[in-house]
Amino acid sequence: MINKQKSAQHIKLPDNRTLMAFFCTIVVLLCAFAPSAILCEENNNDTLTVGVPIDRCPVFYLDESTNEVAGIGVDLMKEAAKEAGYSVTFKIIEEATLKEALDNKEYDLIMPFGSAISSAEGKESIVSENLIQTPFTLVTKNNVELPPLNNLRVGMLKSLAGAAESVTQLFPGIEITMYDTMSDSVKALRSDKVDALLHNSYVWSYVLQKPSYSDLKVQPSSMFSMDFRAGTLDSEKGRAIIERLNGGIEKIPDTKRQAIVLDYTTRKLYKYDLSDYLYQYGVAIVLGTLLLISIVTAVLLRLRNIKMEQEEKIRLLIDHDSLTGTYNYHGFKKRVEELLRNNPDVPYLLSYNNIKDFKYINDNMGRSAGDELLKYWVNTSVNSMSDEEAMGRIDSDRFVVLRRYDKQEQISKDDVDVLEPVRNYFINKGKGNRIQICTGIYVLTPRDYRQIDVDRMLDGARVAEEKVRLNRKEGYEFYNPEQWRKGKRDAEIISHLTTAIETGEIQVWYQPQVNIRKNEIIGAEALCRWNHSKLGWLQPSEFIPVLEETDAIYQLDQYVWETVCSDLKRWNEEGHNWTVSVNLSRRDIKDDRNIPGHFFDLINKYNINSNQLRIEITESAYVENPELLISTTSKLRKYGFQVEMDDFGSGYSSLHMLKEVPVDRIKLDLHFLSGGGDPERSRIIVSHMIQMMKSLDMNMIVEGVENKSQAEFLKTKGCEEMQGFYFYKPMSVEEFEKIGDKIKSVPVKKRTRKKQ
Repeated sequence: MINKQKSAQHIKLPDNRTLMAFFCTIVVLLCAFAPSAILCEENNNDTLTVGVPIDRCPVFYLDESTNEVAGIGVDLMKEAAKEAGYSVTFKIIEEATLKEALDNKEYDLIMPFGSAISSAEGKESIVSENLIQTPFTLVTKNNVELPPLNNLRVGMLKSLAGAAESVTQLFPGIEITMYDTMSDSVKALRSDKVDALLHNSYVWSYVLQKPSYSDLKVQPSSMFSMDFRAGTLDSEKGRAIIERLNGGIEKIPDTKRQAIVLDYTTRKLYKYDLSDYLYQYGVAIVLGTLLLISIVTAVLLRLRNIKMEQEEKIRLLIDHDSLTGTYNYHGFKKRVEELLRNNPDVPYLLSYNNIKDFKYINDNMGRSAGDELLKYWVNTSVNSMSDEEAMGRIDSDRFVVLRRYDKQEQISKDDVDVLEPVRNYFINKGKGNRIQICTGIYVLTPRDYRQIDVDRMLDGARVAEEKVRLNRKEGYEFYNPEQWRKGKRDAEIISHLTTAIETGEIQVWYQPQVNIRKNEIIGAEALCRWNHSKLGWLQPSEFIPVLEETDAIYQLDQYVWETVCSDLKRWNEEGHNWTVSVNLSRRDIKDDRNIPGHFFDLINKYNINSNQLRIEITESAYVENPELLISTTSKLRKYGFQVEMDDFGSGYSSLHMLKEVPVDRIKLDLHFLSGGGDPERSRIIVSHMIQMMKSLDMNMIVEGVENKSQAEFLKTKGCEEMQGFYFYKPMSVEEFEKIGDKIKSVPVKKRTRKKQ
């Protein structure tokens, strides 16, 4: 007992300060490491491990340059995960099928699924929202006609077991055989063990680059689409991941999805192996080095052909709808832009068509019935269309059509020949009701050909379709009835111009120009009058702007110039050397047109003098392109033509133009006196303008003189040359010739100038 007590006395217990220091150290360590542990746990929870196959290039494959999984599916999942707040890693699936991979707890998600399936152990799965609609395509040997889908023998890869279940659900009668590799499935196809092979169209765009598969052919008429989703086991954790991921999928823009697909499907990912080279160039190798040049040439040509073939296949996949074979939204836009550029004179309308309550057709009659209806609509429409027209399916049951319209009756004819059979599709089969179709029509204007914006045109057609859908059961509506009427009238004017010139509907009339002091006619201005065979008499103020909008004004002006020169030649032969002013439109003057040379050729052709032809150019034309106009004016004057600035005073740069532009005569627009505003101020302005022309030593004529008071006012201010209804209205050539004794002739100059 004593020994124990002594021993106890030798044991030293820690004092209070030591205990306090130890306690503080523990607290500090806990504060330092606990948040990191929590953060690490949170980061682990925010990181998804996604199991994917790598035998589906370009959807999933192993990038040899980075040794990482890449492809369309990888980029789509990364975008969805980023939007959902996840980081994501990809792991190559080692299991034989996706059904087996579902039971592997190492994966948080498995890709890709078309729909939910049971795992290999029989557990239920849950899938995400659709990342992208993936077209599946049947591939056959060339020149093979396929039996109906429900009687088809199809080969698929074992890794597509999940997709195979979805296919059998869609087509119960289909017979599917699974193969380990693509090579095995191709051998089965060639030995007629199966009728066709089924795989993702994007994968085919890669696989069919293999030279030995050049005898295989895509069957676009047998296309259908499947969803591209991620899946996991149906558990509390799985549902939480899917729900959160769906939020990210919803935020991915369609343009981003399309960009990812386009990026990978346009890459040259396929790499030749030894068997490929032996397949292609075996004969050349045997021939040896003597045929080396021929071998190289053959290789280059073959590679070029392969590239062109693949680009064409990719273009079809990118630009065409997988179900109906017609254009998709992207392809339709490109085709419309091409047609409008190549056919600027063809009148077009764009229609937006929608089946009312299409969802109920799918629900009540089955999706396959709805698909058959859509394909029937496309086939019926395409059979009635020309190569200068286009059709596209832009979404579900919504179709758009670019259609020529030469007559308004064409719309009624299309309604009977195309839409009516579609409306009665199920009635004719004895198993449904009449289909209701709502159509919005946008009529293209001249602006649409100059500034091609297909989206804007579609928006207009959609607005009209929505008006039909909301206000009545079916039918069609124009985006703007007034626009339709004007567009139709403009089209009649433009399309009929050539015929009008050839048949004499368009005539050249003359309005005399007078010298009021000498009381004589000093010349005339050539004007157009059009008695349209359908529309009757057209005012120049109507058809001139329309023709200027489409550059057709040049054709009209050429006809006027030619007619005037022909008349001048006849008058010269009769002893009347008269002068005529002709208009040169701002649209006529372009870099690729030698206008001065054209006029010089005309006077040589008709053997008339250049001083008999006055060229009128509007003031606004000088403002739009001053350098080209000044150059044109200078050349005309060198050839001896008199150049007039027409409509002076109607623009905004008149004084500047007087300083810069070399012209012989100014033609003043008398809107100052006949328009609104203070009359006295108008008279003051006109008076000073007349005085200014005299000071500049420039000739001047005033047009638009309509009454005696105006004429007397101008005369008192020193302006002698005038034109207007007060003196003479425009008249036919026969009427003009009757007053020939009042018209002053000009001296004939010796024509010595040569074309420069």
